Amino acid sequence: MATVIQHGEEVRPFEFTGSGGEYFRIWIVNLALTILTLGIYSAWAKVRRLQYFYRNTTIAGSSFDYHGNPMAILKGRVIGILLLVGYNVMGGVHWGLGLIALALLLSIMPWLIQRSLRFKLTYSSYRGLRFRFTGSLGGAYQAFLLWPIVGYITLFILMPMAHREIKAYQHNNSLFGDTAFSFDAGVGKFYGVYLKALGMVLLAGFTIGVTFVLLTPVMSIFTPDGNERDKASYIGWIFFMAIGFYFLLFLFIGPWFSARMQNLVWNHTALGPHAFQSDVRARDLFWIYLTNFLGILMTLGLYKPFADIRLARYRLAHTALRAQSDLDEFIATQESAVNALGEETADVFDVDISF
Repeated sequence: MATVIQHGEEVRPFEFTGSGGEYFRIWIVNLALTILTLGIYSAWAKVRRLQYFYRNTTIAGSSFDYHGNPMAILKGRVIGILLLVGYNVMGGVHWGLGLIALALLLSIMPWLIQRSLRFKLTYSSYRGLRFRFTGSLGGAYQAFLLWPIVGYITLFILMPMAHREIKAYQHNNSLFGDTAFSFDAGVGKFYGVYLKALGMVLLAGFTIGVTFVLLTPVMSIFTPDGNERDKASYIGWIFFMAIGFYFLLFLFIGPWFSARMQNLVWNHTALGPHAFQSDVRARDLFWIYLTNFLGILMTLGLYKPFADIRLARYRLAHTALRAQSDLDEFIATQESAVNALGEETADVFDVDISF
């Protein structure tokens, strides 16, 4: 997609140049080595995977890059596995010990997430210039512990607000060079997306309930003698149809929610004076998700890398940067500022717990 001039600003679209065939070769080698090493190679596999996606993501003719240290990723995964194993072991011994282990797990998780976010951005770059993350530990505990707990305590009534606080913490504390990202979406917009999704679920539940009530009398027509076996078979078919309906529903709601949330988050995110825009469509994501699922199912998982490429290409094709000034001059300014301050690097305590 070419650069577009709109109202004095340059709309610079993101592009993805990777192909399914190329990525399949990386994916199959990663999978084989991860299995052969009992999961140890998964850290190196992640670096190879991210490098492929970063290096094939371009904007204004230049690509991103990823410089992550596999040992730091492996360290993070070992920590995560040990925490989960400890929680399960203590929970199996006594429920009280399980609660203590859960409390310890929750108390350390925001710290791990903060370090993981810092690691991810510090080792990501564009035109050789690194990103940074400056979120405080206190902010991490508010975003990833306090607000989710409040959301659960209020029976999910405040969960959209918790989601908004998490995104605000991530975006408002991210920088490219010396320029900060900003996030200005109000909580009302998050409630709008969540309430519409809830309305779809309730409508589906109501439809299934009404259908069941209307079809129940039909059961007596087909089983006039009260044959219990036929009744059980009939009820089983209704139950099967209900499950299938809900599966299709969530197959639709998932892409719808994902599309609306991507548009909401990135349409309210800016990098200094430069704003982002996203126009992902729910029906397009639905088709991609559905065909990807069928492809993976029919190929026993071998279509997975092709599915990942399709999804990445579509999402990036519908995301752009609205540059308010010359992008080359902006990059040059950031390079000068970073060279003057010195480039920050992640320290030995940074880990990456994401998979």
